[in-house]
Order: sequence, then structure tokens, then C-alpha cells
Amino acid sequence: MTGYQALREHAAWIDLASRGRIYATGEDRARLLHAMTTNHVQKLQPGEGLYAFFLNAQGRILGDVNMLCLPDRFLLDVEPEVRQKLYEHLDRYIIADDVTLEDATSRLTSVSVEGPSSPEVLEAAGAPRPENECGVIDWDGVLVANCNTTGSAGYILIAPVERRADLIAKLEAAGAVPATTAEARVVRIENAKPRYGEEITERFLVQETQQMHAVHFSKGCYLGQEIVERVRSRAHIHRLLMPLEIEGQDVPEPGVKLQWEGQDRGELVSAAYSPALGKVAGMAYVRVEQARAGAELHLAGRKVTVRPMPPRTAPC
Repeated sequence: MTGYQALREHAAWIDLASRGRIYATGEDRARLLHAMTTNHVQKLQPGEGLYAFFLNAQGRILGDVNMLCLPDRFLLDVEPEVRQKLYEHLDRYIIADDVTLEDATSRLTSVSVEGPSSPEVLEAAGAPRPENECGVIDWDGVLVANCNTTGSAGYILIAPVERRADLIAKLEAAGAVPATTAEARVVRIENAKPRYGEEITERFLVQETQQMHAVHFSKGCYLGQEIVERVRSRAHIHRLLMPLEIEGQDVPEPGVKLQWEGQDRGELVSAAYSPALGKVAGMAYVRVEQARAGAELHLAGRKVTVRPMPPRTAPC
């Protein structure tokens, strides 16, 4: 069974060693992170977690984070591209706060087990399973977080680097097969789970991404909130991130325009050939008038069909 098949039908493990891992300690850690992100950090208790955005003052998205609450610290699990940027962004705002940041990326490693059978694989490996989304449990020095990278059921396991080989061996003995980064990316695009650095960048506003489970609208002030609230109150956005199906097997480059009746109505941001669909799956920012399931667009003469964005529950 290939890694692609396992991610869709069973379970596979994915190498996430390149992801950034930042600790925040100190008495003011929750207050600072609450003021710097779009979600409600201060309500978190040890063992809980959430997904959030970091914004700049103009409401543009600097990065996203899986925020894991541990008894004496927070662990920020972030994309490789934004590790240094977010560390420096947070550090810039520590003035009189009792907060210490530590970039623990080099001494920790991450793998995930993802796919419909990942809960059973994790159980067979002897690991506990956090039930709540972004929940985290300590498994004898390995953190097991109910987070995924492909939009499938899955868990991210964070461990000291010296335990990496043993951890992978346990997952494989429990039935997980390795999946490459490329295989995981295809499944992620099929499942319409955007990734910061590809579908989400600093170009876009929060509401345009449709990832509203990252936002809490009654948490109080945070950096960039004014823009998020202004967009919310005026409902004034022109484009939305939507999943697509594109006829054929040739994968178009990101940045190409999607058309409707001869006019540009969208911009492709990612695409990959999907063996399961027998065509290309992609994601694009589409004008709101066409951002609905079943809408048809065209790309260089090829039919493009807009798919529904999978529902993701907002926190409030």
C-alpha cells in the first residue's frame, strides 16, 4: 500500500521534523499569546489546545499555529516558513512581560499519524488519544496532539530527537506506513485543508481563508482585531478560498487566472493531480459571486468546478 492510499484508506506516518516548535514560559505567557493571536488562549487549561492566526496591525496573516497548553508552558507548533518570523514577532512585543521564548525546534522532532484508521494505529502503538480537537496528552515524554496536516483524522506526536527512530518503529509496528511529503500534499489538497505558506499567506485577510475556527469574536483585543471586526461588521470581502476540480491530468501552475464569461474571476493557489478523482484537485481564491459549490469556471479551455469547503466549526 502506498502512502497516498494509506492516508485515504488506512493510516500513514508523515515526517514533520521541519516544523517549528517554540516554547513560551513565564507568568504572563497566556496574556501575551492571547493578545497576539485570533483565538481565546486565556481560557485554555493544561491538556487543551487551539488553532489560531497571528496577524499584523493591518489584519494580514503572518502565520498560523497549533497552540498546545501544557502545565507550565505553551508549545507553539508552526509551519517551517514562519518559525523565525513568528519568534521574532512575539519577542518584539515582550516588554515588561514575564515571558520567555525558546526555539526548541532543534531538540524536538515531530511525526504525525493520519488517515481514517489513525486512532486504531495510535491505540495499537500504546499511545493515549486526546479526544478534543487540538487536545494534548503526555505519553511518557512524547506529546500526542489531536491535530493533523492533511484534513484527515490524525495526531501529531512531538518528542525529543533521540526518540525519533523508536517512535517511528512503534507506529510502523502498529500498522502505519510512511507517506512522503508529496503524497501528503495531494491528500491535503483533496481535503481542502489550506497550509500557511501555500494557500494562506500575508496577502490575505482572515475571512477570505474561510478558516473561521481560528477566530474568537468575543475574546477582547488582539493585534489586527480592528480589521477582522471591520470586515465582519461590513461583510465586505471580494474573494473566498475554495476547493476545485480541474479537468485533465496536467497540473497548472499557481497564480494562473480562472475565468467566467471571459472575465478573470479567480486565482489558483495550489493544485495536484488526484488519483482518486482522476483529475486535478486545487484551491483558489474565487470571487464571491462564483464561490459556491457547483459553480463552473474555466482555465485555458479546461472546465473547472468549484467544490464545497469542508465545514470546520468556529469556537463561538
